[in-house]
Amino acid sequence: MAALATANGPLPLDGVRVIDVATFIAAPYSAGILGEFGAEVLKVEHPIGGDPCRNFGSPTGIEGRSLAWMSEGRNKKSVTVDLRSKQGAQIFKDLVAGTDVVCENFRPGTLEKWGLGWEVLREINPGLIMLRVSGYGQDGPYRDRPGFARIAHAVGGLAYLAGMPRETPVTPGSTTLGDYISGLYGAIGILIALHHKELTGQGQYIDVALFESVFRLTDELAPAYAMYGKVRERYGPHNVIACPLGHFRTKDDRWVAFACTTDKLWERLCDAMDRPELASSSTYGEHRRRIESRHEVNEIVANWAGALTRDQIMDRCLAAGAPVGPLNTIADIFADRHICCRRNLKPIDDDQLGEVVVVPNSLPRLSDSPGRVDTLGPALGQHTDEVLSEVLGLSSEDLAELHEKRVI
Repeated sequence: MAALATANGPLPLDGVRVIDVATFIAAPYSAGILGEFGAEVLKVEHPIGGDPCRNFGSPTGIEGRSLAWMSEGRNKKSVTVDLRSKQGAQIFKDLVAGTDVVCENFRPGTLEKWGLGWEVLREINPGLIMLRVSGYGQDGPYRDRPGFARIAHAVGGLAYLAGMPRETPVTPGSTTLGDYISGLYGAIGILIALHHKELTGQGQYIDVALFESVFRLTDELAPAYAMYGKVRERYGPHNVIACPLGHFRTKDDRWVAFACTTDKLWERLCDAMDRPELASSSTYGEHRRRIESRHEVNEIVANWAGALTRDQIMDRCLAAGAPVGPLNTIADIFADRHICCRRNLKPIDDDQLGEVVVVPNSLPRLSDSPGRVDTLGPALGQHTDEVLSEVLGLSSEDLAELHEKRVI
């Protein structure tokens, strides 16, 4: 039986070493998830500047440690190596020889150009697992195009669906959703590959394209087009699959979401509105009728919601068992007692910053071996000497020479 993880106890991926040589969000997020469950993650960065994510988002007053970096660089050790130099490439190869997983998201062919591609690294370590994240994948006519999450939202079909009818499509939220989703697929792929390695002893590479990760989120879009030639358009805050299924403004200028996906749920919302007659078969009690009259139904619900505060709506709907939720701002999230109870927010003391930083907690939640966040994104090169001396056995003289040559 595996040992139960405690605050400082063993974790399920203890003993797994990961090299994160990627930048920004996608592949580093995969490595970060593994790190939360015990993997040793070596963040290999260029000695000058490091990962551009270090200066992305809100500054903290410390160069190279933005809030985005502090959250996304969690549980990692920063090792600076210039991969373009001959000595730096050799150091990287030496590290790979004793590593289980490498995560990278350069444009396809970049590592090959530096003599560090999959074929070279596999020769060094036949059991190596390599996650390769790119905008369009490792093959295909678009493989050399630059890829970013916003472009993946567009190419993968999601951005076209976001926004008001016949108006400019918008980004599905202001976060880099495509990066995070690709990072999740990357982590899943790594875990599957680790299991395959246990069975066969062989490593493999995982090819994740940002646009493919986004496309996989589009429910029946593909089969509906293939079968009926249906092209789904933008429906604003509502939907044509069910009704009411959308967002509604309240009297106090806040928002709530309703999700009446069945006749029973619609009946409950009607009870909350004190309009039980709207759930009869002669009005809007049947799903088909609500879809056909969705503009009328949405207007009825909108008028009701607009006459009450958000808290009043929540109370009435919850009492009636109607599906409702607030459209939370981050301030609402911090004040939410359920989120507090679930410990979704993790405060971490940062010695360099001299204050507490709050970040999203580790997911998923495992009953016997939960992950944890021990440290925030490290300073650039903070662990270089430690890792190269302990892992590769380099002496203080070796390290001094490499520093002098700016290899590390």
